[in-house]
Amino acid sequence: MALGLVAGLVLGLAAALTKSPLLLAVSTHWLRPVGTVFLNLLSMVVIPLVVTALFVGVAGLGDVGRVGRLGIRTLAFFCGATLVAIVIGFGVAALFLPLAPVTPDQQAALRQVAAADSGGVRHAAEQITTGARFVVDLIPANPVRAAVDGNLLPLIVFVTIFAVAAAALPAEKRHALTDLAEVATQALIRIVRWVLRLAPLGIFAIVAGAVAQFGVRLIEVMAMFIATVIAGLALLIVVVYLPAVALVARLGARRYLRAIRASLVMAFSTTSSLATLPVMLEAAESDLRISRPVASFVLPLGASIGRGGSALFQAVAVVFVARLYGVSLGFAGTVAAGAAVFLASLTVASVPSASIVSLVPAFTATGLPLAGVQLLLGLDRVPDMFRTMTNVFGTLTAATIVGALEGDKLE
Repeated sequence: MALGLVAGLVLGLAAALTKSPLLLAVSTHWLRPVGTVFLNLLSMVVIPLVVTALFVGVAGLGDVGRVGRLGIRTLAFFCGATLVAIVIGFGVAALFLPLAPVTPDQQAALRQVAAADSGGVRHAAEQITTGARFVVDLIPANPVRAAVDGNLLPLIVFVTIFAVAAAALPAEKRHALTDLAEVATQALIRIVRWVLRLAPLGIFAIVAGAVAQFGVRLIEVMAMFIATVIAGLALLIVVVYLPAVALVARLGARRYLRAIRASLVMAFSTTSSLATLPVMLEAAESDLRISRPVASFVLPLGASIGRGGSALFQAVAVVFVARLYGVSLGFAGTVAAGAAVFLASLTVASVPSASIVSLVPAFTATGLPLAGVQLLLGLDRVPDMFRTMTNVFGTLTAATIVGALEGDKLE
């Protein structure tokens, strides 16, 4: 997968720099179906794998109290990590962004890149659930509809309730359900392993097309913004995630990174935590030796709300857009933006370009123009790779820590 990633970067940069019609056609047109088929194969197994693995994990516990304990520990980690990520984001933005003053010519160039229609941005923003609506939508009126829409969080709630009910059944009846779900899970994992044999080719196709179309332009225009985001994400990993794994799970950084590297490469290439979920489940059980109940509970939940990387990116983006348009945030504006980013991190799973579109509440709270959202939509590919990889890093860290607290003997 790493070789596929490097090869895709080389081909994409070569096409973008040389403007060769042949290389551009290969990168952006001929290889596109290969990348799409690869992503479709991964996405095909995500929803059924979440349902069966989560059901086996929760129903197999046979203890409603342990389900509650897992939930509290998981949510505590994600909420704490998200708050720290937001603080780091504002910190690195204040430190690094002033190093690259924005000139009027650069402002004009950046605005020209904003290709999205503002009406589309507003429509997408209306799909974000907040406040009481978010709580209501957690209970799906139609679980099948939630699965069809890819709305993972309500589906997780339904499956958890169903699994808790199954755990209360007599042993012979419970085993009939869990044995069926276990067999289905093993079959789906086998499909994932087949798909992963195509991963180098799929990643090569995805990355080559993205870099050929966006790479050089993004790197030139957004160099300092992207560098600031990457620095903040690296700081989050080094200061929060790796020390937490070392202190709680007693795993060294090298051993841990070796176990999760395939998941990180997949996340970086696909920019989708959901598409990376099957690989995360495989890494958690096979490489880290996290128990099935913990992995199948924490990882799907993390794919929905484990947004530490996204929250940090959003904090940097607020400061960047404020500087671009000459808006002074001040302390109150920064706090309001941070609160909006934190709440949005719980609600963005099923919205396209979610980390960008969910900035609308933060922009509204601070008086920033919606044109800034359009701008970020047009320049999102490179930051999206890094923040998705960090989100996956945080989700696997949560599973590792919760597994250690639950008594798993991690390796």
